[in-house]
Amino acid sequence: MKTNPTDFANILRPTYILEEAHLRRNLALVASVAERAGVEIILAFKAYALWKTFPIFREYIHSTTASSLAEARLGFEAFGAPTHTFSPAYTDYEIDEIARCSSHLVFNSLGQFERYATRAKAQNPAISFGLRLNPEYSEVDTLLYNPCAPGTRFGVAADKLPEALPNGIDGFHFHCHCESGSDVFERTLTHIEEKFGKWFAQVKWVNFGGGHLMTRADYDVERLIRLLTDFKARYPHLHIIMEPGSAFAWQTGALVAQVVDIVEDHAIKTAILNVSFTAHMPDCLEMPYQPQVRGAVCTNEGEQHGERVYRLGGNSCLSGDWMGYWQFDHELAIGENIIFEDMLHYTTVKTNMFNGISHPSIALLRTDNEVEVLREYDYEDYKSRMD
Repeated sequence: MKTNPTDFANILRPTYILEEAHLRRNLALVASVAERAGVEIILAFKAYALWKTFPIFREYIHSTTASSLAEARLGFEAFGAPTHTFSPAYTDYEIDEIARCSSHLVFNSLGQFERYATRAKAQNPAISFGLRLNPEYSEVDTLLYNPCAPGTRFGVAADKLPEALPNGIDGFHFHCHCESGSDVFERTLTHIEEKFGKWFAQVKWVNFGGGHLMTRADYDVERLIRLLTDFKARYPHLHIIMEPGSAFAWQTGALVAQVVDIVEDHAIKTAILNVSFTAHMPDCLEMPYQPQVRGAVCTNEGEQHGERVYRLGGNSCLSGDWMGYWQFDHELAIGENIIFEDMLHYTTVKTNMFNGISHPSIALLRTDNEVEVLREYDYEDYKSRMD
């Protein structure tokens, strides 16, 4: 089936639609940064894990990063390469298989390294061990997403690190960004070098984590390349790794939903949709993240009762399953499409089946506007979660 990507008029059920052309645009940019800066950039599954699109990714990148046994297996078995793996805490019943699926294993504490390094090495002699560090600096404002907030459970601070690293530690891992620009990375890098530079001679690689939103339109890519090449000049023995998630899937596709009813209370009109914010767009309520709706203007800070202004409501029993106020250029009609922009990164990996609401399908829009349905969900998917 072909469709018009302007309005997806013939898409009549909830569907996440990944646009191949936009995905390839992002992948080409990421690959260009990696080549020009001489670094390795890998895909973080926590933001994007649509494995049926991995053949496209393999044309541009060669590895992935995991945070659990399931993600490590996905990278090893579906992507076809061992993963760079980090977990806040490994367990006795998973560490062996995680090690088998991983090329790099990052420990969150010295205690975890002491407990599991020998065992992991026995499973995979080629594995490389790293230690996550806490730079005690982050410009992430939303507390839910700030890994360096006071009392964090992530990483080892500089004052807890021994002068001589334990034998077997090959690398350092830092993660303190979230959809950040290269200016933030520049300030963070200065702080990292001041805190941890004296240990760089003892390691072989450094992973600067995710949150580098290099595919965003206003991101200063040239500045990022300069920062990375300058860092490599200062530490030529270090292999540099970056593992953005959002950057790969940024602005690559939408969630298409439909209006199923319109209700009104206290002069507030709510368009009820056949999707749910809590189930299908959870970041909208958690972060909170204000989505962009195609053909509408958000009026949260202004008119909430004007003409053609609607609150958008989800189709679950959660009272708070609604989001914002939007003004459209026409009165909404039951059955018409509502298109939520930029709904591929994080959303598709965080959805759930709360209330048993019909889960959106996942589709790939090919460059010729042909729609390829990658996955449809039904009652058995819901029921199997309770098995």
